Amino acid sequence: MKRGGVLTNLALWLIALFALAPLAWMVSVSTMVPGEASRFPPPLLPAHPTFANFTALFADTDMARYLANSLVLATLATAISLTFNVTAGYAFAKLRFAGRDRIFRLLLTALVIPAQVAMIPLFLICKMLGVVDSFAGVLIPSIASVFGIFLVRQYALSIPDEMLEAARIDGAGEGRIFRSIVLPTLKPILATLATFSFLGSWSDFLWPLIILNDSGKQTLPVALANLSREHVQDVELMMAGSVVTLLPVLLLFLLLQRYYIAGLMAGSVKG
Repeated sequence: MKRGGVLTNLALWLIALFALAPLAWMVSVSTMVPGEASRFPPPLLPAHPTFANFTALFADTDMARYLANSLVLATLATAISLTFNVTAGYAFAKLRFAGRDRIFRLLLTALVIPAQVAMIPLFLICKMLGVVDSFAGVLIPSIASVFGIFLVRQYALSIPDEMLEAARIDGAGEGRIFRSIVLPTLKPILATLATFSFLGSWSDFLWPLIILNDSGKQTLPVALANLSREHVQDVELMMAGSVVTLLPVLLLFLLLQRYYIAGLMAGSVKG
């Protein structure tokens, strides 16, 4: 291997280690006995590894409920996002209707608007609909996103028009074409969008904090923030909660990694 390649690989390994070091220390601290992480200098590895922090996390708090809330909401948000974004993205890419390109360009302008700006009008809409302090209110922002529509549309442009026209000539309806041709072709980008949607819903803190008042309906990030105020000195317990929060999204990424990377690489060359 040439010297330049060795230096490049060494630099990438150093960057990877630098990025993973906080996560590794988080896992290490979560298995320490109470008070061990507060010593100076802080230890890198536990002297006597234990899972008592995880046991206490679920036994002494409602973390199991919050975990279930986050799993249900993230799963539903992903399913809703895929349904609406995929159909809208395909329509903007391959279906002909009046004002299609103008509407799409108008949608793209929304990408430059910060999500926080829309939270006040969105909350007022939820209040008029009567879905404040409900899971339905949490899911409303997941119905569709401009980024998701754009992502699917760019990938769907690669589907040959001739293949769709041939299916129509053979008598296939639009629903059959969408199920049998479009969805299998969009599999990589579906995995990519599902990963984005799940991660976005799972890690969302601000919107559930605003829309939910009932403590029993809280999601994991909000519950973890509340827990940090009650157990500010219990570093090991907080790190155990962080590991519980991180683990599901890490598993999802590892399971969908092949499709996720394929979708991003394909999307980077679509026009």
